[in-house]
Amino acid sequence: MQQVYEEADSTGLFMKGDIKVRIQPFAYYKIGETQGDFIHIFGNIMEGRSTDQKRELSKKIVSKLTLEFPDVPIISINIRDFEAATYVNKSMV
Repeated sequence: MQQVYEEADSTGLFMKGDIKVRIQPFAYYKIGETQGDFIHIFGNIMEGRSTDQKRELSKKIVSKLTLEFPDVPIISINIRDFEAATYVNKSMV
């Protein structure tokens, strides 16, 4: 979690306190015909970053995790934007 946080923070794309990292292990999954280890990150970020910025964020995180977990055969990420217009949190109500 810390490595993902630090890599995201190092990009300068986020305001202080905006980065949240959570782990959700999967007990049940199927990847082809294996049950091997994997790390997949679902990155949900507020709209407004370019495709190039999101690509560089993805590359930084996967590169760092590849160094940290060289024996994990699958390490991947996808970044998804969410709309500012439809986002609401407790402090906004």
